[in-house]
Amino acid sequence: MPYSPIGSPLAATVLYIREQLAGVRPLIQRLFTEIILLHHGTAQLETPAAGPIIPEITGTVLGLFILAGLWTPSVGALVAAVELWIALVAGSDIWISLMLAVLGSTLALIGPGAWSIDARLFRRKHSLRLRPPKVGPEDKRWNE
Repeated sequence: MPYSPIGSPLAATVLYIREQLAGVRPLIQRLFTEIILLHHGTAQLETPAAGPIIPEITGTVLGLFILAGLWTPSVGALVAAVELWIALVAGSDIWISLMLAVLGSTLALIGPGAWSIDARLFRRKHSLRLRPPKVGPEDKRWNE
């Protein structure tokens, strides 16, 4: 049996499953962010006297781009800027706006993930290695 730098076959299986599900985590974060943005924007439309409506609608429309995973880094930065604007100027619920600003900035830094339109359009390369390299006596580099 060839030497595996990972160790046991169980560890290799766990690593394989973890790498296969790597695109799920950004998808869950994008879904979570969109649900909160949609709820926050529609709640503002129900009570328009609480503050300006334009930033809330802008956040909701940007959330649709985040949900699809389209232009995620720039849209995430825009969501962070709009939500900071809402938190500082509109004065509605400051904590939800700050949480959405943090979620938008983390999406801008992390990126869309494997299950997004960005990954299909721009063919983003993910550093997923499905099999560990074979290293050991069977490798020809070691036999020279």
